[in-house]
Amino acid sequence: MIFKPSFINSSIPLAEYPRPQLKRDSYLSLNGEWDYCICKKGEFNGNFDGKILVPYCPECQLSGVNRQLQKDEELHYFRTFSLPENFLKDKLILNVGACDQITEVYLNGNLVGKNYGGYLAFSFDLTPYLKEGENQLHFIVIDDADTEIYARGKQKYKRGGIWYTATSGIWQSVWLESVHDNFIRSLKILPDYDNKCLSITAFSDFEQEVKITVFGDDSAPLKAVIGKTNTAVKIPVPECKPWSPDSPELYPITVKTENDEVESYFGLRTFSTTNINGKAYPTLNNKPIFHNGLLDQGYFHDGLYTPKDNRTMFEQVKAVKDMGFNMLRKHIKIEPQLWYFYCDVLGVLVWQDMINGGAKYKTRRIVLAPFINLHLNDTNYKSMGRSLESRNQYYVEAEGLIEQLYNCVSLCVYTPFNECWGQFDALKTCDWVKSLDSSRLIDHASGWQDMGGGDFCSRHIYFRKAKPKNDKKRILALTEFGGYSLAVEGHVFSSKKFGYKKYKDNSSLYSAYESLYYDQVLPLIENEGLSATVYTQLTDVEDEINGLFTFDGVLKLPKEKVYAINQAVYKKFDECVKK
Repeated sequence: MIFKPSFINSSIPLAEYPRPQLKRDSYLSLNGEWDYCICKKGEFNGNFDGKILVPYCPECQLSGVNRQLQKDEELHYFRTFSLPENFLKDKLILNVGACDQITEVYLNGNLVGKNYGGYLAFSFDLTPYLKEGENQLHFIVIDDADTEIYARGKQKYKRGGIWYTATSGIWQSVWLESVHDNFIRSLKILPDYDNKCLSITAFSDFEQEVKITVFGDDSAPLKAVIGKTNTAVKIPVPECKPWSPDSPELYPITVKTENDEVESYFGLRTFSTTNINGKAYPTLNNKPIFHNGLLDQGYFHDGLYTPKDNRTMFEQVKAVKDMGFNMLRKHIKIEPQLWYFYCDVLGVLVWQDMINGGAKYKTRRIVLAPFINLHLNDTNYKSMGRSLESRNQYYVEAEGLIEQLYNCVSLCVYTPFNECWGQFDALKTCDWVKSLDSSRLIDHASGWQDMGGGDFCSRHIYFRKAKPKNDKKRILALTEFGGYSLAVEGHVFSSKKFGYKKYKDNSSLYSAYESLYYDQVLPLIENEGLSATVYTQLTDVEDEINGLFTFDGVLKLPKEKVYAINQAVYKKFDECVKK
């Protein structure tokens, strides 16, 4: 069954239900105008500066604020709400898609919870402090974009080059739902492609009977099984077609207990590796597949971390697929859950980076050392800028990422570390990730600082001809390359322009791009078994002009010609693996 995303025309921003893999009827969006105040820490006097449009961060245009939260300041959000008639069941749950970086939530003056970290969803039970009629909701947020402890991604107070404007506060949807006691808290969905079977665990506070129904191509019930919560329920699904980029088949699921019901979905697929003629290759559903993708930073010119609307996010992923790419590497960011749903629906493979952190990066360590092939000892925590507290926090946030995205059909690769930005114990970390999720592949150290582990021999190559060698143990991948730059007049973010290799017009850019693939990528597929590429990058971001698209969505290359190049890549790969 091919799902079709729907979009809502509403004065409420990003009004669509934000959690497609655990969806229930109870939904009250809190997106929209809130009162806000930015003040020195501890100096809030109850007065507000004005209105902020949630879920856009205060640093961006769409929020209506356009002000950078500093590390010595705190950000206050305030709004009231009243529940619709018959909305309240036993519990009222507040859901926050993401709020950067440390968040305290108060209801009617009472602290209901505190969240640490800026990238993961969190929820609090508001019931103990709920009143009849109007309720007062208050967030207090602090954020240090230079933090050594928490994940910070590519945020920086002074943007420039590959580092971008720091974001703070709420940047994903906020909503309320009401549930009965012992409700379904989460699902863990694992397809077993080889045995045409599905394993689903529904988690609740106490064991109870659960009924799981899988629906078929005609939306009629295909299979229904009774089991218990907190225990994996096996469901044979031999009738289900495989999921792949060429045929992204998804199937609806309902999970029902005595007093709760949620909707979800799955795709029947498996990711693994194979060896052909002494070279390792990635497989999808036990067949070799070339991962042909783009680096996706996930920044938007008007909303920074947040798109203007969900349709914009969907159309961007669709444009990637229409150009013939089959993969996106989500670079140093976790997206709203709808983004992963759109990749599932459209058939776009996802490589997911863990978010980097640690102490301030030393130029010699992250820039010079890789270009002279100098590999450092990533168990030297002082040299790598990783305190014990930051290492522990990395594992907390990485585990949260895995739990949050586990059910994503298209997610095929985790990248624990990128270009030694806060890298430590990469081999140990790789094993740890595998222990949490063995169903995906791992690029343990993308680009350089390769410790010899994981599933990929992963290389970043700019400025020079790509000549990586296959180590005959792991999949050879160009996980960043290209970075060809063009500033399109009238479509640049600022007068500052950063790029790896600059071109003067669209024609010269295309000639270089075409040569890159035909003269470097295709020979590497044939001679070295190259089987994954991540071109830098999908869009321009602020001063960085390496995108195939400008920051505001103008394509720099002819779509039909890019599509033809991608088809040549797949054809060459198929020829090589079938020899």
